[in-house]
Amino acid sequence: MKTSTTPVDIQKAATSKIENTDFNNLAFGQVFTDHMMICDYKDGAWQTPKIQPYGPLEMDPSARVFHYGQAVFEGMKAFKDEEDQIWLFRPEDNFERINKSSERLAIPAFPKEFFFAGLEELLKLDKDWIKKGFGNSLYIRPFVIATEAGVSAAPAKEYKFMIICSPAQAYYSGEVRVKFSEEYSRAADGGVGFAKAAGNYAAQFYPTNLAKDEGFQQIIWTDANTHEYLEEAGTMNIFFRVGDKLITAPTSDRILDGVTRKSIIALAKEFNIDLEVRRVSVKEIVEAAKSGDLKEIFGSGTATVINPIVGFGHAGKKYDLPKLEDSYAGFFKDKLTKIQYNQAADKFNWRYQVK
Repeated sequence: MKTSTTPVDIQKAATSKIENTDFNNLAFGQVFTDHMMICDYKDGAWQTPKIQPYGPLEMDPSARVFHYGQAVFEGMKAFKDEEDQIWLFRPEDNFERINKSSERLAIPAFPKEFFFAGLEELLKLDKDWIKKGFGNSLYIRPFVIATEAGVSAAPAKEYKFMIICSPAQAYYSGEVRVKFSEEYSRAADGGVGFAKAAGNYAAQFYPTNLAKDEGFQQIIWTDANTHEYLEEAGTMNIFFRVGDKLITAPTSDRILDGVTRKSIIALAKEFNIDLEVRRVSVKEIVEAAKSGDLKEIFGSGTATVINPIVGFGHAGKKYDLPKLEDSYAGFFKDKLTKIQYNQAADKFNWRYQVK
């Protein structure tokens, strides 16, 4: 893909915060770079993208995002290789998905040329915040919010599309145990589960807190109709290894079409790993755990890449998984991260260089 020639208005920060940032002790998503991108939608059109110093927004208290939840977002990362080249991983997938999410919430689509022009200028301006070294990255958060003032229940006519960036280290969450949901649901048929809508995540917090009180870190959500089929884990897609077979649920209007998930599926096919994309029943996984056939459960997502799960709970019982030296989770994480950091061949053309 060629670098965009779309004009972007740039206002540089007078000073940088980078000298006061401890890159050896970064809490995920707490520190942000010097600049942010903003593009306003008004009078039926997206205006010229702008980059300006990172800082607070001034908004009317009646802005519709506060009252009707018109807000969607994405999660991406930028990486720097040993030659100081900057790389993105499958950014077109993120662009397409944020517009898919926007459509579901009646938000106007954002132009592709604006997205890539603004993103590339932002990354070039804040390139020093992207540190070399395996595990270091720049987390990128594009999002859209409804800004029109007024509390009538209707889609807004004004929006802000923004991109903010946060330096990140390797994501360690410790040992993760999950609970199979038996009561609460993440999404329902015909709903917004496939979209990265802000409200999807807010609705997860309460049942997840209840699970934490029981000693679990996350929930594997089950289908809303019967709670018999496993769908997603917290903010991640989920994979199961039964014997040497890898299983994951198909995407639907309830399940997010994860970029990392798609990449794992492609790699599994490339390396001839037995893979099934189908509905996964709670009963099947519980029985596999009891028989010893359940070897792994792991989640996939942008922040964590791949997060192994050491055990799960269901119907008042807890099950531990074996510790494997030749895990699929480790195999896929190694393959993916080497592509992301330009340390391995990219036969899928997933890398996108920012020049």
